[in-house]
Amino acid sequence: MRLIGRVLLVAAIIGGGQVAPAFAQPETTRTGTTSVATVQSRVGFERLTDLVVRRINVGDAVAASKYFSGKPVDDPVREQQILVSVRASAVKLGIDPDETAAFFQAQIDASKVVQRGLLARWAQHPSSAPTTGPDLDAVRKQLDQLTADLLAELVTVDRLRDSGVRCGISLLLATIPAGVHLDRLHRQALKVATIGVC
Repeated sequence: MRLIGRVLLVAAIIGGGQVAPAFAQPETTRTGTTSVATVQSRVGFERLTDLVVRRINVGDAVAASKYFSGKPVDDPVREQQILVSVRASAVKLGIDPDETAAFFQAQIDASKVVQRGLLARWAQHPSSAPTTGPDLDAVRKQLDQLTADLLAELVTVDRLRDSGVRCGISLLLATIPAGVHLDRLHRQALKVATIGVC
C-alpha cells in the first residue's frame, strides 16, 4: 500500500525539510533536448484530478436515475466487473493491478458518497429532487469513457505516485483548486476518491 503523501508533507514541514517543487523548470541534456526523466518529473495531478471530479459529477446523474428507478446505490455485480476489467487493463499498461483496482474502488466509493447524499437530500426535500432521470445505460457509457481516460492518466502519473512527499504536494496543488467549485458533498467525495493516490 502506498504511503499517504499528505502525512509525509506534514512531516517535512515540521522537520523543515526541503522539497523540490513539482513544477520545476525542465533540465536539458547536452544536446539541448529535455530528458525523458525530467518530463516525467514535471508531471502533476491536475489532469487526473480533473477526470476524478468529472467522474464524481456523473454521480449526480447516477443518483437521479436511481431516484426514479428505485435501484439501490450498491451494485456489486457492476462494481466487480469494473475492478476485474481495470486489473486486466493495468497489466497490459504496465502499472500495478492491485493499486489500480484500489484506485478505482475509491472512485466507486466516491460516487456512492454523492449518490447517498443526494438521495437523502431529495428524500428530505422532495422539491429539490430532479423531475426526470437519465437512462442508466447512457450514464454508464460516460463512466466507461472516464475509466479509459483515468487508466491512461494513471500510466502518466505512475512514477509520481511513488515519489513520497512530492506526491503529496502535487496532489494538494491539484485537489485544493479543484475543490473550490464543489459543494460540501462533492468535496467529501473528492477526498474519498483521492485518498489512495499517494
